[in-house]
Amino acid sequence: MIQALSLVTLIAVFVTATTTPVNMGLLAFVAAFLIGALSGVSLDDVLGFFPGDVFVLVVGITLLFGVARVNGTIDLVVAASLKLVRGRRWAIVWLMFALAAVLMALGSVLAVGMLAPIAMPIAARYRISPLLMGMMLSHGALSAAFSPITVYGAFTSGMVAKAGLDVGPFVLFAVPFVLNVAFAVVLFLVLGRGLLRRDDEQVSAIDEIDAGGGGGTAVLRKVEVTPRRILTLSGMAVLLITTGVFGVDVGVTAFVIGASLLLVSPHRHKDSMGDVAWSAVLLVCGMLSYMAVLKENGTLALLGEAAAALGSPLLAALLLCFAVAILSAFGSSIGTLGIALPLAIPLLGMGDIGAVGFIVALGFCSTVVDVSPFSTNGVIVLAQAQVPDKARFQRQMLAYGGLVVVAAPLLVWSAVIVPTSL
Repeated sequence: MIQALSLVTLIAVFVTATTTPVNMGLLAFVAAFLIGALSGVSLDDVLGFFPGDVFVLVVGITLLFGVARVNGTIDLVVAASLKLVRGRRWAIVWLMFALAAVLMALGSVLAVGMLAPIAMPIAARYRISPLLMGMMLSHGALSAAFSPITVYGAFTSGMVAKAGLDVGPFVLFAVPFVLNVAFAVVLFLVLGRGLLRRDDEQVSAIDEIDAGGGGGTAVLRKVEVTPRRILTLSGMAVLLITTGVFGVDVGVTAFVIGASLLLVSPHRHKDSMGDVAWSAVLLVCGMLSYMAVLKENGTLALLGEAAAALGSPLLAALLLCFAVAILSAFGSSIGTLGIALPLAIPLLGMGDIGAVGFIVALGFCSTVVDVSPFSTNGVIVLAQAQVPDKARFQRQMLAYGGLVVVAAPLLVWSAVIVPTSL
């Protein structure tokens, strides 16, 4: 009885958070307290489920990139990169893909938000398909979503490690990267082949870009190299080296570097605290706390038994991939992933599905659908697009998002899950 109530509550939390502005994590915390009490789980135990490591991770990473945005380090990187591709419209598209990937790989979950105010006006000015530019930004960021120092990568690695599974960080990063590049290549071949042809409209100079759109204005001019920006870039390099080579905790390292940069110029960097993803912190910590309650009261074990009753673990894996893609297209990727990974553990316990392939597939399906106009990335692209008919552009994004929702689970299931399960 309590397991059924737990599942109904989980569905109610997801539906309510998807259809209203109420944060999913807030509802999940309330659900954890109530279901925990009904399950005989003490309040102290429920509070003990709070994922302090995830809290430090999300706050530390988003704080560091808040500092980088406020002091102009991100603008410096973008401006220097744009100088490399003058005269080649096709190269601008791939440059934006690469920049989004690099920013995300370094830990910025706001990569698309940082680049869209620059990239979408460029698309309008130089006759580049806005759908191509917007989706290349999204796929670029999502290709690096599982870098070891991103929220997604560290979150997934931490969860599978606690479950006693060994999923290497390189594989976790590489598979979504390759699959997103594949989507980007197909997208470019369909919408961007004309950019390979040189004509009178090629880009001759991009010294100043008026990125008005969506009600905001972001002007990128020549950006100077300053000691503060060099220090910020050095901090990012230290983050990569200490976490990637020496295995130091990502969240703690980002916290220390971000706080150090704040202390160097506290008044100039004070606005960076506004970039800390507090809503994401609440969402992830709340969902993980509630999923811990479901593990404690036996709900997750029950779901594993139900999956086993299907008779085909591979079929169950495919259905879960589709469910994750559909839910994530309308809701939070990290929240969906926080639900899906605990549900996957019982399936893996059956021994017929390769753990690495399944975990990687769930991560890919939960993030690649962020091209949807209902996702954060999609909303930003839609807002910044300089098109005469926003409603038509939204329909185009919706059609592409629907295609990805259908194609991504089938692709990753056939290319990753099946081969690693034989």
